[in-house]
Amino acid sequence: MSGRIPPRRLPPLNALRAFDAVARCGSILKAADELGVVRGAIRQQLTLLEAHFGVPLFDRENGRLVLTAKGRAFADSVGVAFGILTRASAELSVGQRRSLRLGVPSAFAVWWLMPRLAALQAALQDIDIDIVPMATVEPLAKRADLEAVIMGGEYRPTRDITAIRFMEDEFGPVTTPDIADRLGLASGVSALAGAVGLASRSAPSLWEDWFAESGRAPIPFAVDREFEDLLLAIGAARSGLGVAIAPRTAIGEDIDRGTLVAPFGFIRRPAGYSLSIRSGDVKDPALVRLADWLSETGAEPA
Repeated sequence: MSGRIPPRRLPPLNALRAFDAVARCGSILKAADELGVVRGAIRQQLTLLEAHFGVPLFDRENGRLVLTAKGRAFADSVGVAFGILTRASAELSVGQRRSLRLGVPSAFAVWWLMPRLAALQAALQDIDIDIVPMATVEPLAKRADLEAVIMGGEYRPTRDITAIRFMEDEFGPVTTPDIADRLGLASGVSALAGAVGLASRSAPSLWEDWFAESGRAPIPFAVDREFEDLLLAIGAARSGLGVAIAPRTAIGEDIDRGTLVAPFGFIRRPAGYSLSIRSGDVKDPALVRLADWLSETGAEPA
């Protein structure tokens, strides 16, 4: 006997597809809708996959499926594998240009990336860049349809994801000059108690982060207003509704024009913005060119 261990038989592709969809979507119903099958078919494929490995991939908690530690690690790897297969299949198409689908926070896309899109496309040359705006930013591990995602703030990548920081940023409260004068914000942060505080569900912790990182005690607002997207919260501040918290990249032109003012200045956030890609793609020439362009452009003076 040679002592060689025979390679283990791979699980069925349909079972992997069902598992990947459930892991990304968070439910059997959403996974079934995505794949165009009934829920029973998804459950059958998950049972088949767990039987294949002989270990549970999900915990059943009050009718919900929650990935086990081994299930989460396997889901990350399966997502990477499907991404590689998708891109390899596209590259086999005769005459088809390479295309990169890049997920970008909506506000960042509108005020920073889109004005530079022509320069980005010129740098990528024969590679098409498809910008996917994200009102609620999801990490790359949950988006098998994307090649990369731009993440802001204190982002900690999961296993099999590499984060490449390309730009610092600052953030702080902003409002119209009239609102700042009426509230007396020049007198100090305590004047925020009379303000309408504007926040967004797409970046829910910005106010909390600003108070903590500026060393100031949190101030409860007279009224709290929350919007679905940071774009809407900034638009509400621009209209004179209240005081929003925003990254400087999103409102730099408003500050320059005097449409908005930052009565307490901005706090520097070294974490800034990062490009997250799958670790298996770190040497992909197209993604290397994208990362290089972002790093060179992000380092330029604002």
